[in-house]
Amino acid sequence: MNSRSQSSVAEPVMEPRATGEFPISPGERIDRRAIGWWRAQLALLAVIVLAAELVTAGLWTWSRWPVPTGLVLAGSVLILVALLIIVPPASYRVHRWEVDDDRVYAATGWLWREWRIAPISRVQTVDTKQGPLQRSFGLVDVTVTTASAAGPVIITGLDADRGRALVDRLATAAGLTDQDGT
Repeated sequence: MNSRSQSSVAEPVMEPRATGEFPISPGERIDRRAIGWWRAQLALLAVIVLAAELVTAGLWTWSRWPVPTGLVLAGSVLILVALLIIVPPASYRVHRWEVDDDRVYAATGWLWREWRIAPISRVQTVDTKQGPLQRSFGLVDVTVTTASAAGPVIITGLDADRGRALVDRLATAAGLTDQDGT
């Protein structure tokens, strides 16, 4: 027998997770108003797409080649309505975040999933972003930048007050102060 088979210390067995699960699911949900914000974004996109299709349909009617524009428009409307119904709630279910004493966690995506952890000790900047549509829903994005080549950790769809409190907490924990300058 070799020394490996005589060892009395068993190595831990890692249980495989179901396909598509994140290794660790952060515990905090984003604000539920993010569903409405995402729907508003998709609705604006739908208006632009349908307007472009109507302009194109108008141009085609003047040409010699008949195009079934009504069919194309109906198909687009069905697809856009399906996206408005399905995508925002699906995104809400998978967007998670969490901050503890050592790390910032973020999990995003329902088709292409991304799970990110950034150590607090590596945080270089903490920023907020809020566009006009987000502002109307009272939401904010928090961006945590580190030296990682993969880019920042972005927590999207937070309540604006909660986002500002998170920025203050992370800036304090990372030792970022107003006096720092580079």
